[in-house]
Amino acid sequence: MASNTATTNYSRCRNCGFEAPGGDDQWIRLEVPKLGRMTQCPKCESTDVMTHR
Repeated sequence: MASNTATTNYSRCRNCGFEAPGGDDQWIRLEVPKLGRMTQCPKCESTDVMTHR
């Protein structure tokens, strides 16, 4: 029988290790011309962020 367990995706800064749920208000959102929308770490301001389960 299949389970209806919801999984939360997390985002983690590859620079300092900060982690929070993906899309959470803790993350800074940037609009960068020619690149579009980017996520920025609130601790070290890096944009090297990956999403995982």
